Amino acid sequence: MTERRRERPDDYFADWKEREALAEGMIPLIGKLYRSNNVKTYIYGKNLVNLSVLDIMQAHRFVRQVEKNELSEFETFPIIQALAALDLGTAHIDAGRIAVDYEEKGKPAGKSVDEYVREQVADLIGGHKEPARPPRDVILYGFGRIGRLMARLLIEKTGGGENLRLKAVVVRPGGAENDLVKRASLLRRDSVHGPFEGTIRVDEERQSFVANGVEVKVIYASSPEEVDYTQYGINDAIVVDNTGKWRDEEGLSIHLRCPGVSKVILTAPGKGNMKNIVHGVNSHEILDTDTIISAASCTTNAIAPPLKVLHDRFGVNSGHVETVHSYTNDQNLIDNYHKADRRGRSAPLNMVISETGAAKAVGKVLPPMLGKLTGNAIRVPTPNVSLAILTLNLNQDTTVEELNEHMRVTALHSPLRKQIDYSNSPEVVSSDFVGSRHACVFDSEATIVNGNTAILYCWYDNEFGYSCQVHRILEQMAGVEYAVYPAE
Repeated sequence: MTERRRERPDDYFADWKEREALAEGMIPLIGKLYRSNNVKTYIYGKNLVNLSVLDIMQAHRFVRQVEKNELSEFETFPIIQALAALDLGTAHIDAGRIAVDYEEKGKPAGKSVDEYVREQVADLIGGHKEPARPPRDVILYGFGRIGRLMARLLIEKTGGGENLRLKAVVVRPGGAENDLVKRASLLRRDSVHGPFEGTIRVDEERQSFVANGVEVKVIYASSPEEVDYTQYGINDAIVVDNTGKWRDEEGLSIHLRCPGVSKVILTAPGKGNMKNIVHGVNSHEILDTDTIISAASCTTNAIAPPLKVLHDRFGVNSGHVETVHSYTNDQNLIDNYHKADRRGRSAPLNMVISETGAAKAVGKVLPPMLGKLTGNAIRVPTPNVSLAILTLNLNQDTTVEELNEHMRVTALHSPLRKQIDYSNSPEVVSSDFVGSRHACVFDSEATIVNGNTAILYCWYDNEFGYSCQVHRILEQMAGVEYAVYPAE
């Protein structure tokens, strides 16, 4: 990419107000594309649907910081305006990338913005706005940390309702009299991830809650065998089991015997011969005939993408993974009995040496790593966002600059850009990554290289980033696919 710099404005405030007005003008165009054409608009992978003016401006700023290039609202607004004027089929369109391509290729060739945009999406014009298949029902079995974040994602991405529809959550009976109200309240307010974006109402008569117009039945059951989902109008559903109670195919197959269920996703590492999938790394292994899939662990999702990238480029001979992991509900608030070593000690007061199976589990996802990695974990007194420290012996010497540049290009321009994000700030800390939708964020300022030894630091939102990875697997198992522009 050719490096470009805009001239410094004479009046920063006047320049800001102009760009602010353009970002405000983008919002109805982005909304029209999404609701009328099921087209999601992006800027370098950042989804612009339902963003505020300032969020849109921050997305532009990210490109300027990380891509070492200017991308302003002055350049993207005409692109989005041209897209909104076309009759487009369902797709994901990166207006930021098209804007940069236009500046580098279209404008020098004497083409207008409208002409260049039409060329870029030519085979999308007049295309189908809805897939031929019916929408796929989704059931969340369990409504804890991951279950509620999955609910947020599914509701946010409902769109016109033609792809995935959250139809029900299943929880254990025996709660308080106002159990339904309490569970809806936990979805509405979250101490880590903030308030739910939208409205939630409770319909106790129908035993459901309605979030942004999506009605979700709350089913009380002690085990899957108790539920006939067809009685709730649910058919051919995918169950996302986030309880962790069953970890092998035999246990999870209980769900498949329930009327109305056809597939199951486990939000934990699967045991035995179950496929463990990290989306973007080995998701090509998912077959239409697969009925039970594991989404592996949050840590495996965080380390597998950068390990693949480094192994493909430099080769990884051996290494050690140390995860500095936020505490979880599995630990105790104050000292109390726990069957696992050390985890009985108070989570908010202690750093706790623990173990992680991710170093071994990554071999299931990335076979070249089998037997090459050791691993351990330290649980720390933070409620969310963890850090994986990869100490790797590479097959060739490199430098900090070479390794960082390879990761930067990967994060911005490779098929793994949804899995790997890139940070070049020397000031970031864990709370800055709450809400990250990537499997990990590569911290380039922390990289250490000594010959063929490299130490990498990768942040990850072990709750939301992981949930986004689960959602990507869910879409793939449901057959939800989008045309991507510009083509990868």
